[in-house]
Amino acid sequence: EHSTVVGRVWLSVLFVFRILILGTAAELVWGDEQADFVCNTQQPGCENVCYDAAFPISHVRLWVLQIIFVSAPSLVLVGHALHLLRAQQKRQGQSSRGAPRLRLEGTLLRTYICHVIFKTLFEVAFVVGHYLLYGFRVLALYRCNQWPCPNVVDCFVS
Repeated sequence: EHSTVVGRVWLSVLFVFRILILGTAAELVWGDEQADFVCNTQQPGCENVCYDAAFPISHVRLWVLQIIFVSAPSLVLVGHALHLLRAQQKRQGQSSRGAPRLRLEGTLLRTYICHVIFKTLFEVAFVVGHYLLYGFRVLALYRCNQWPCPNVVDCFVS
């Protein structure tokens, strides 16, 4: 009700393309990521350490964290709008049924602008963070020389 057309489309994309796909497809594809990570060593613990070095954060958990952070500014905006609406109703002595619309001005406008800025910053930060962690390609071969591996170990993502 207090969003622009772009804001409503953004919210729809967030829920449809992220939450539904994350809940259905992502868990099937990335569910047990470590099972397909194989290293050519028998040293105990080496494969786990190399996997942690290659993939420091689970993709699915990173995406869930992104959804939480990107959704938070919208929840703050809705909470602020509801607070202002209740305060306006209290001043005018109205019930919640024929409630007048709030105009996007004053503190609500500032909250809306902050909401858009923070939402955009969170989106950009997560894209940059994802790129810095993983890049845009998953290499088939990962060379690992972490302790407790006895030497440089070749690990494969299948």
